[in-house]
Amino acid sequence: MVNKKIQSTLQLLRFHFSFFLMPVYCFGLSQVKSINWPDAVLVFIILHLLVYPASNGYNSYMDRDTSPVGGIKNPMLPTKQLFFVTVVMDVVSILISFIVSPVFAVGIFFYILASRAYSYRKIRLKKYPVAGYLTVIIFQGAVTFFLVYHGSSGNHTLQIPVLAMIASALLIGGFYPLTQIYQHQDDKKDGVISMSYLLGYEGTFIFTGIVYAFAFVVLGVYFYLQLQFIDFIILQVFMIPVIVYFFTWFAKVRKDHCKANFKNTMRMNLLASSCTNIGFITILILKIIE
Repeated sequence: MVNKKIQSTLQLLRFHFSFFLMPVYCFGLSQVKSINWPDAVLVFIILHLLVYPASNGYNSYMDRDTSPVGGIKNPMLPTKQLFFVTVVMDVVSILISFIVSPVFAVGIFFYILASRAYSYRKIRLKKYPVAGYLTVIIFQGAVTFFLVYHGSSGNHTLQIPVLAMIASALLIGGFYPLTQIYQHQDDKKDGVISMSYLLGYEGTFIFTGIVYAFAFVVLGVYFYLQLQFIDFIILQVFMIPVIVYFFTWFAKVRKDHCKANFKNTMRMNLLASSCTNIGFITILILKIIE
């Protein structure tokens, strides 16, 4: 039988949460002109099975949450084992990254540093709404797109489409505040002023809508310049369920702020991630079979 320490560590690494961060990987891979599939698989493993879970675990170790957080309704208390496991995962991820390329390894190293600065109690970027927000969208969005595109390309190119990096940052930027909307009081007790708390319940939805609109404007310009008109239409079609749920949920929250709860947030996260992932995967498949 798995003991409590191991059970706690596995739970707080939140491997399942990596699914919510997959859209940037899928977007990046769908745009690579000549894919190096072994490296693409390795990039996926490094990001989704090592870097993201280690980041989640370290954040949980620092926060010691007792209320719902990041896909876990009832988080267990973290232990020293969790801390040591995250350190090992970080070191392994950096070492394996050199198999892809030195540039990729350096990028992973800086991603990990940013992640630690976000959570570490003596720096704690997450307690500052703007600094915390920018850290997340730059590294989970733009930097991750750069790493995926560079690491998965046949020649490990450094010529990364800037508009696609900006679009990735904006996609994360629209998604991220909604993940914080049910945590206002818990964050405040911990001295954290999240972007969502700063904006308020209704402001979070309005801000999210604006950022997502900008994201799709940038995507539209990018796909237009790449002559990928059909790809942009495909992505828009897959986003229809997300838009419908978003406005339905917003209407409910305007009437009752209690609707901005963990359950509805996770539904939004799952729907948005699923639709975006499927959209970009569809684009990738069509590209492969051309």
